[in-house]
Amino acid sequence: MPEAVFQNIQNLIDANSVMLFMKGDKLFPQCGFSARVVQILTHLGVSFETANVLESPELRQGIKDFSQWPTVPQLYVKGEFVGGCDIVTDMYQSGELESLLSEKGIAVSNG
Repeated sequence: MPEAVFQNIQNLIDANSVMLFMKGDKLFPQCGFSARVVQILTHLGVSFETANVLESPELRQGIKDFSQWPTVPQLYVKGEFVGGCDIVTDMYQSGELESLLSEKGIAVSNG
């Protein structure tokens, strides 16, 4: 994987407290799993950015190599890989996601 792709991924993660690598974007998710994570983050009132892996084969493969995680979407909070759709959904349902965001200083305004 080209170093430039990894550097681009790292830059996106560094520049955005909550970064979601997904299929599509937050306004138009292009897979159900990506849409679910967007829905959860939106429901929590979290400010987040997205990168559309469908726009770039290098990014699509690069993010999988970067995280050593085989699927998209992938959620990063303050530079830390949180997980994909199932993990994010489980964490949301248990309240763990909200706790993690709060611990990391991310404003949550659900309710």
